[in-house]
Amino acid sequence: MSELYFSGDIFSELDRVQRQMSSLFGTMPSSIRSSCADAFPRLNVGSTDDSIRIVAFAPGVDLATLDVTVDKGTLTISGERKVEAHAEGARSYARERFTGTFRRVIELPRNADADKVEARYKNGLLTITVGKRETSKPRPIAIQ
Repeated sequence: MSELYFSGDIFSELDRVQRQMSSLFGTMPSSIRSSCADAFPRLNVGSTDDSIRIVAFAPGVDLATLDVTVDKGTLTISGERKVEAHAEGARSYARERFTGTFRRVIELPRNADADKVEARYKNGLLTITVGKRETSKPRPIAIQ
């Protein structure tokens, strides 16, 4: 297809340009939070009226190596996933699983209460719940 071809349909033209840009630069993250494509552990972050919930997918991480800290509006998850031992004399031809130390830093919203943080690790999932300040919770306003 010629680079100068224009079909008259602006949406198909924009789609074509986007495909060309993706082939040149690779796929771009959908948001700034997802820009850590190769970061470990992968995170899901969400919130309710009462709390912020962070789920870190960290299979194979020993609980003793995990560390969660909150300081000055940031939550830090760090730890280590060790290399699995192979049978004696076996050689690795490929390793696709991340091993080594890791550290993820998440900026918490201003309404997060650093005194209300709980963390649980079960079945490879580290679930961290950060409570919200009472003043930031929705409340009904009486109309007079």
